[in-house]
Amino acid sequence: MKPLVKKILLGTLAVPCLALAGFVGTAQLRWDRTFEAPYPEIRASSDSAVVARGSYLVNGPAHCSYCHTTTDQWPALDSGAVLPLTGGNRFVLPVGTFITPNLTPDVETGIGRRSDAELARMLRHSVRADGRAALPFMPFQNMSDDDLTAIISYLRSREPVRHEVPNHDLTMMGKGLMAFLIEPQGPEGTPPQTSPAQAPTIARGKYLANSVANCAGCHTKRSPMDGSAIGEPFAGGMVMEDEKNPDKIFVTPNLTPDAATGRIAHWTEEQFVARFRVPRKAFEGSHMPWMAFRRMSDDDVRAIYRYLNSLSPVANATGPSYQDKPAD
Repeated sequence: MKPLVKKILLGTLAVPCLALAGFVGTAQLRWDRTFEAPYPEIRASSDSAVVARGSYLVNGPAHCSYCHTTTDQWPALDSGAVLPLTGGNRFVLPVGTFITPNLTPDVETGIGRRSDAELARMLRHSVRADGRAALPFMPFQNMSDDDLTAIISYLRSREPVRHEVPNHDLTMMGKGLMAFLIEPQGPEGTPPQTSPAQAPTIARGKYLANSVANCAGCHTKRSPMDGSAIGEPFAGGMVMEDEKNPDKIFVTPNLTPDAATGRIAHWTEEQFVARFRVPRKAFEGSHMPWMAFRRMSDDDVRAIYRYLNSLSPVANATGPSYQDKPAD
């Protein structure tokens, strides 16, 4: 090979190698960057009514118990047990492995080491106590002040359980996203002081589906890389792995009232409510937190149904909820 040609080839190869090295080095330096966000004026209450409301939200529509327990505890949840939210549930994604934290008030391993303001900032502004951005797994940014207070009050009222949970383990892809793309998600405008009254209204359903129960989060197609929405809201199509069968996937159905592709477009309100009272999942391993949603009041379930039926229809055929995994 002629020296000039060799130099050109080496130079051509060096450019992407240097770029990759620069990306990796910068990602390693920036992935744990910190952010500023206000601390909401939220303080835990010992009032029994506030704590009871927090219990309803945590164990029902907000389904905190679904993520902040481990899968071997779910049969107990399905039977109606109220368990300590000791965390440890693992979510394995291309960007890393995420482990849910201990939400009991233990002062060494749980939220006992955090102030009310730090917890409220995490839930509303997606900024952790150390200032780092939290990935957008929870939809509580627009939750009302009263409901946020109720949730923190309930968590504070529980017995502390010492349970050390490992830190998240990010892949290089995950560190790259954290370094360059992921930023905290805050509320849209000023969150309300109070939530819509607990009645079967469209307003109540909209609040629950978007700001508490996270129907929009799972029933909207999202990027497997960073969780950003890439589909129409509530039109389904989000793909989730079956942890017990790598050859299968779950695909969330279209919840809009499209006559041809909407899963519940032809359901009556009574059928919708009845499905939430069935003590089982349609498919073993489904990510739908039926055990938590079964605890919702009839009025709240009806409110969600009425809100979903008020949406504009979106034609999006998602296929069966449980499918064969496509070949790579």
